[in-house]
This record gives sequence, structure tokens and C-alpha cells, in this order.
Amino acid sequence: MRIAILSGNPKTDGLNQTMIQAVIAGAAAAGAEVEEIRLQELKLLRCQVCGDGWGTCLQDRRCQFGADGFTDTAECLLQADALVLATPVYWGEMSETLKCFLDRLRRCQRGQDGALAGKQVLLLANPGGGGGGQISCLQEMERFCQHVGLIIFDTIGARRWTLDYQRQAAFAAARALASGRQNGDTVIIEE
Repeated sequence: MRIAILSGNPKTDGLNQTMIQAVIAGAAAAGAEVEEIRLQELKLLRCQVCGDGWGTCLQDRRCQFGADGFTDTAECLLQADALVLATPVYWGEMSETLKCFLDRLRRCQRGQDGALAGKQVLLLANPGGGGGGQISCLQEMERFCQHVGLIIFDTIGARRWTLDYQRQAAFAAARALASGRQNGDTVIIEE
């Protein structure tokens, strides 16, 4: 199984990166090939809303400005078996870098006939500071998933004071996802 992690984290350490590392370890424990794509390392443009709002993204399912790294990154996501979207929470929303990328991707891959439709995704939203805004950020991420037909496998978020056990949850969720568990499978725990 191939899992692509789309990271909206502007930092290479900290709370969000700790959660990403737990996902990488969990997926690797189940034998998955994992690629972390750090959007901060790209020089992405914001959506240009070309062609009166629908340029080549409507006609050809591609962004005409994709040479900024968007096209290669989108292709990596399309080739993956499952996805992870990971972001710190800023003012109750995704990082600006992740939001910018997903706004463009939504235009190219919208609907149940897009190439992302039917893939499972694990959502990570990690608020720092006072820990607020996690729910609204996850709702924003969920709307994106609905628009492109992604199936939400799980949603996980860590705050400074919940990192110890949420990191374990992220590891376990990634291991389950990489093992082929499907959203909706019943898990029976024998004690």
C-alpha cells in the first residue's frame, strides 16, 4: 500500500510534525510505503480563478498554472492508495498553504467521478496555543473531502496536553489504514 501525507505544516518540528511522524511509523509498521509532501517547500500559487471561475480545471481536470509544483503533487496524491491530510490549526482553519493547495485540487478533482473519489483519508488537525479551533478545522477538511469524494477513515487531533495519547491514536489509525481496513469495518476486540 502507498500512502501520501500532504503536510500543511510550516515547521519541521513541533506538535503537528510529531503527529505526522506517528502516522509514518504506524503505516510503516504495517508495511506501507509512505511519502510526506511538505507543501511549505513548494512555491504554490493561489487559485487564479481563471476562465470566469472555470478554466482548464473544469474542462481537463488540470490546473493551467500547475508548473509551480501543483501538478506533480496532485499526481502523487492520485497515485497513492490512501491519503493523510495534516495541518496545524490557525484561527480555526487549516494552514494557509494546505488551504491554497486544496482549493486548487478541489476544482480539478471535484465530484464522485474524480480520481480521488473512493480513496480513504486520515485527517489530522493539531491546534497549538490554547487548543481551540480543532473542530471547525476538521469541518473545513471534511467539506473538501465531500467535494472530491474522499472517504474519511478517521479524524485525529492533538493539543499540547493530549499529545501523549493522541500520538498513539495516530500510530494505530495509520497502521489500521495501511493494513487495508476499510471505513465501516466492524472491529471486534477480544479481551
